[in-house]
Amino acid sequence: MNFSNIIHLSLVSLRSNKTRSALTGLGIVIGIASVIIIISVGAGAQSLIFSQIEKVGSNLVGILPGAAKKDGPPAIAFGITVTTLKTADAEAILKRVPEVAAVAAFVQGNETVSWQNQKVAATFLGTLASYTSVEDATILNGRFFTESEEKSVTRVAVLGSKIAQDLFSDQDPLGQQIKIKRESFEVIGVFKERGSVGFQSPDSQVFIPLLSGQKLLLGINYLNLIRVKVRRSEEVPQAVESIKEVLRQRHNIQNPNNDDFDVRNQAEALAALTTITNALKFFLAAIAAISLLVGGVGIMNIMYVAVTERTREIGLRKAVGAQEETILKQFLIEAVMLTFLAGVIGVLLGAAVSGLVALMADYLGYAWKFIVSPVSIMVSVAMAAGIGIVFGYFPAKRAAHLDPIEALRYE
Repeated sequence: MNFSNIIHLSLVSLRSNKTRSALTGLGIVIGIASVIIIISVGAGAQSLIFSQIEKVGSNLVGILPGAAKKDGPPAIAFGITVTTLKTADAEAILKRVPEVAAVAAFVQGNETVSWQNQKVAATFLGTLASYTSVEDATILNGRFFTESEEKSVTRVAVLGSKIAQDLFSDQDPLGQQIKIKRESFEVIGVFKERGSVGFQSPDSQVFIPLLSGQKLLLGINYLNLIRVKVRRSEEVPQAVESIKEVLRQRHNIQNPNNDDFDVRNQAEALAALTTITNALKFFLAAIAAISLLVGGVGIMNIMYVAVTERTREIGLRKAVGAQEETILKQFLIEAVMLTFLAGVIGVLLGAAVSGLVALMADYLGYAWKFIVSPVSIMVSVAMAAGIGIVFGYFPAKRAAHLDPIEALRYE
């Protein structure tokens, strides 16, 4: 019997038990779809993360308190508070690193911001007057606070566009008094709408002078972050090394392994996030792939049932000259075809769900890319066919080795 006839017989057998074939392949469909969805959504999330980092700017360098491995997350990611970074460090970097154009220092907190009867939960940022130069932020109405206001614990505030709208609606916020905790701040400016930047929404933040944030609201004397703007992108590597040297001298650190700070440029941030998100993505995909094993066991069980139901057919075919190899191929091809078709359906279902997620994210304003790589499709379909071979082999072998006389006697 030639190969095309064997395939024809396999298709006839599968079509004659459509419901059973569909239910048997369901486990494979779910498993393959889960793998495709996780890999696709993970890739989409990575694209969102990378676009946010790139949006910050290629010539910006971030300095965080606490040591961290080169490709690992910073200490702040583990909820660790480190108090070694000070405002004087930011001033020293601006003075002693020639590649640096501007420096901004930050502290932040989350509080309810109120005006008259309006209340909004928001993040407040204490920063330097140089913030607008580092972040390329534009004032829509009013002005940003000055260096003298920053150094004199002045109670002034600049609002993001969204929080200004939430608090004041169509009224002019300039000159109004808002409250953060129990402290009053005069609104002196409103930023132009900026959108999401670096996993934060500046439009929903309140900006106040650094010392005001430290002394009036937080009661601290350290920084949460320093951000440095380098004059040219190609000077970033040299600037990073110079910044490290300045901070080691200021913190009396002789051995770089004892650094109590973490300096990251955009490339390093991308590398660290890629490592973390890839590990998470493939870990979740591996968990989803476990359902493929469950589906494989279902394939094996149903093929054993098929062998039992068709015992007399097998005995008759062998009695008229069918070889064991032909019987083996037929049952094995049935299993492979069933898992292959289920795999294709799983890929289509997974791609459809992933596309829906991408559309929803895009509708919500996120830069989320729809990514289903050809490699993931080919690997998924190959895995499905492989499961058919592995789990279909033993039932097929049993069918091939049936004794024709005993098979004909089977009731």
